[in-house]
Amino acid sequence: MTDHRKPRRRGQGELEAQVLSALREADGPATAGWVQERLGAGLAYTTVITILTRLLAKAAVTRERSGRSFVWTPVSDQAGLAAHKMRKLLDGESDREAVLASFVTSLDPDDEKLLRDLLGQAEGEGDVGEAAEGERDH
Repeated sequence: MTDHRKPRRRGQGELEAQVLSALREADGPATAGWVQERLGAGLAYTTVITILTRLLAKAAVTRERSGRSFVWTPVSDQAGLAAHKMRKLLDGESDREAVLASFVTSLDPDDEKLLRDLLGQAEGEGDVGEAAEGERDH
């Protein structure tokens, strides 16, 4: 009997994450062809170029000309890309306070504690300390 099921569709952002992962494994800047070979699975060269171009628009990779083509270098890892997406969503909202409040109240207790710890570390480094101190003075 022949299996007529469609191949599994990748989740949103999964291919971008795979391309970034492949680039991080490279010894230096890599070509789209190298990424395509690394990922295999019948992935078209044009698909790799499309993903790299999207990552470039998100500032997750850089490219420089090498001969007649480009070589690509990752700027951020998967966590950095996710943070960029979160920031972009937040920047698109008019009521930032409501969005952040809703986000924080939806976190499970472990994630909320982690977020509080990270904010405390950033405050100690002066990244958010001045804003937080200004709010406490009022």
